[in-house]
Amino acid sequence: MKIAVPKEIKNNENRVGLVPSGVQQLVLDGHEVFVQKTAGLGVGISDEDFIAAGAKMVDTLEDAFAAGEMIIKVKEPQPVEIALLRPHHILYTYLHLAADKELTEGLMKSGSTCIAYETIQYPDGSLPLLVPMSEVAGRMATQVGATYLQKDKGGKGILLGGVPGVRRAKVTVIGCGIAGTNATKMAMGLGADVTCIDLSTKRLAEMDDLFDNRITTLYSNSLNIEETVIKSDLVIGAVLVPGAKAPKLVTRDMISKMEKGSVVVDIAVDQGGCIETCTPTTHEKPTFEVDGVVHYCVANMPGAVARTSTYALTNVTLKYARMLASNGVNRSIIQDKALRLGVNIYKGSLCYEQVALDLELPYTPLDAEKYL
Repeated sequence: MKIAVPKEIKNNENRVGLVPSGVQQLVLDGHEVFVQKTAGLGVGISDEDFIAAGAKMVDTLEDAFAAGEMIIKVKEPQPVEIALLRPHHILYTYLHLAADKELTEGLMKSGSTCIAYETIQYPDGSLPLLVPMSEVAGRMATQVGATYLQKDKGGKGILLGGVPGVRRAKVTVIGCGIAGTNATKMAMGLGADVTCIDLSTKRLAEMDDLFDNRITTLYSNSLNIEETVIKSDLVIGAVLVPGAKAPKLVTRDMISKMEKGSVVVDIAVDQGGCIETCTPTTHEKPTFEVDGVVHYCVANMPGAVARTSTYALTNVTLKYARMLASNGVNRSIIQDKALRLGVNIYKGSLCYEQVALDLELPYTPLDAEKYL
């Protein structure tokens, strides 16, 4: 198969879809890999590194899409990229369709087959291709939250861990999945007073055990969320419903009751956000204020630590890239049920039910058996 890796064009997105080791493996498997020139510079990978691994370099975005049957990316395609997609293309990347009807309709119109990293799901419910980026985003959320609590950044001027004789910052983490757990680890490591909120009592018990009863755990309901949020210095939204829009758990009214200079970080913003007042921002302009509360809502947070993120991502995406390249989509989704759940659009038809429900678009069930 011919595989293309274009240079990412989303605002301040420095990650790249494959690293040289991934290119080398695909070439050894018998495939051709085309990489757009300078695609890896944001993570310190030169064109020469890709060439040494066996890649063929192409000049432009248009050249990359024209050369490849499978397009391997990091972030959802931008309008100029959607225009380059054709029915023979397999798009393999993060999509987050449930929060973006225009993107979804554009991909459907292209007639291509689009596989989302974030909905490839194991039988136990885990999301293997989302895990590394959730780890990064969770850890970053605490770091950026601590930074924006500084007075010079618009915050109230409070140190997350305090000092002897002065109270620690109150941090609330809503959602105790991979991102929320990693945010909690960082907040605890910095000495904050941490409260974790989740719907699963089983997960709350696991969090209590993991942190040796040094955090406060609360069941997720509107009263617990409101009482905790309004007393918090930093709120981290880390709610995830696989493939679906995030529920709005923190309301505008709750935000208005927080102390001015408090900070909220919404990791779920690429799925619509779990904080009502959040709208997507960029690394170029990452924050805004609502009622004196600083909001950080960057939709591609891991792009800020592109080198760590890229290598972590390739570690988990390469398995399915090799499978798709060697067997094609049809055979691959029959052989691997986890990968089948990753197919959001098949030849222009929307086949991920939750996205169809969220966006009120026609749903076509993916009947893998009939494609053989």
